Amino acid sequence: MSTFPTSETNADANSAGKARTTLNTRAAGIVGLAVLCSRLLGLARELLLARLFGAGMAMDAFKVAFRIPNLLRDLFAEGALSTAFVTVFSKKTATGDDASAWALANKVATLAAVVLSVVVLVGIGLAPLLVGQLAGGFAPEKAALTVLLTQIMFPFILLVSLSALVMGLLNAKDVFGAPAMASSFFNIGSIVGGVALAYFLDPQFGPKALVGLSVGTLIGGAAQLCAQFPALHRVGYRFRPDFRWGDEGVRNVLRLMGPAVIAASAVQINVMINSKFASHIPGDGPVSWLDYAFRLMQLPLGLFGVAIGTVTLPLVSRHAANGDTPALRATLARGLRLGLLLTVPSTLGLVFLADPIISLIYESGKFDAEASRQTAAALRFYALGLAAYSGIKVLAPAFYAIDRRTTPMLVSFGAIGVNLGLNWLFTFQMGMGHCGLALSTGCVAMANFLALYLLMRSALGALESRQLLVGLTKVLLAGAVLAAVCVFGGQFIGLGVPGGGTLLLSARLGAVITAAAFAFFVSARLLGVAEMDDLLGALRRRIIR
Repeated sequence: MSTFPTSETNADANSAGKARTTLNTRAAGIVGLAVLCSRLLGLARELLLARLFGAGMAMDAFKVAFRIPNLLRDLFAEGALSTAFVTVFSKKTATGDDASAWALANKVATLAAVVLSVVVLVGIGLAPLLVGQLAGGFAPEKAALTVLLTQIMFPFILLVSLSALVMGLLNAKDVFGAPAMASSFFNIGSIVGGVALAYFLDPQFGPKALVGLSVGTLIGGAAQLCAQFPALHRVGYRFRPDFRWGDEGVRNVLRLMGPAVIAASAVQINVMINSKFASHIPGDGPVSWLDYAFRLMQLPLGLFGVAIGTVTLPLVSRHAANGDTPALRATLARGLRLGLLLTVPSTLGLVFLADPIISLIYESGKFDAEASRQTAAALRFYALGLAAYSGIKVLAPAFYAIDRRTTPMLVSFGAIGVNLGLNWLFTFQMGMGHCGLALSTGCVAMANFLALYLLMRSALGALESRQLLVGLTKVLLAGAVLAAVCVFGGQFIGLGVPGGGTLLLSARLGAVITAAAFAFFVSARLLGVAEMDDLLGALRRRIIR
């Protein structure tokens, strides 16, 4: 039974008001700008890969090979380990016990390094089996190349897991900019090192060049970890190996990690299911089309959803440690409303402008017009789940803070059956091909968010649902204005007219996006969307500074 009260007294209301000033948009803005920089660099990396390698056999092999250590990263690092560690570490710092918090960090870092080193060695040995499970439809030559690239990139899981642990520690100490910028160093390292090595091995950028690209991934992972060391030093942390893992804090982290790993494994099972379905779609390209589209969808998700979730988690953990339920409710509700305000226009923009966006970014070199068309089609369906993904980033970690750690796990496993059924229905029964996989992913995200929201509302007694629905209605009305500008404005300036070159397409697309964004935010302001005041206030403070 929950220990959180469900009634809200006047004192509680005052506390909630205090919480609203605590979760400030400036912190989220810092993270958002840093993540934007990282995602733009990631997009530049994907653009470069698309132009050098296209979307055929070689790129399909690299995408699947990189996905395998990425699955483990999501499973152990940025999901379970980071969430569990931030929750326990934040509660220790909330009580002023910094010495115990630093000791916990040493123990967890040592344990993570030892366990993940073993995981790397085992993964290299089991790479053929893993590739067979993830991409069983690949031809033998394509599968052999995927195995080789997987073995090269497997140490990435160790580097990125330690990086995520450092990121969690810094976030718990209210340092957000440096860890959010760390992934930019991954992209820089992987672009510079990877492309240079790829060119050295094969100037024509054939399959052999992917070996250099894979080594570049490890260079980027090392850069991402090391880039955070100066900020870690400034907050007072000094790493010392500590093998005393019987500590109560370590046990708490592991207890939280257990359900988190299971929940994350359900998500990864869905990824594996999608990859397996994609590998059985005839022809070369479906895996790459989906990956390029999903990568682009990650840009607004990282800018808004991840940023808000990153700032929210330490606050939620402190409110839970102090038993301040009204402040916890207010923090979560405000994070959800702010996420809707920012992700709904992004969703509509990606849906209505997918073709010119993909064409402008990717279409060049070996990435032809057909690849652009297929990638844009997938992007539209992926975008439908963007707002839901943002909400999940806020809600899922909060369950661990309120000691409902099995809830995300159960919801995630329910999503496996939904994903499998929708994949089969959309992809093969309805003949949607790779677009069916993208649509299924969006639908599963929406179902996942709805389940988490209802369960969190039940746990806390209230979650400002009426304000959320009112806010969503206003945001959708403003979104209708944005959609009209995208459609009619694009037609007016000839956005869909072929020819004219990259420069003209950039000018037309930029004009439509600017006009649509302006129309949306003016409409939202006129409709009285409360979170607009937060955004405008943060912008004014930024300009004044």
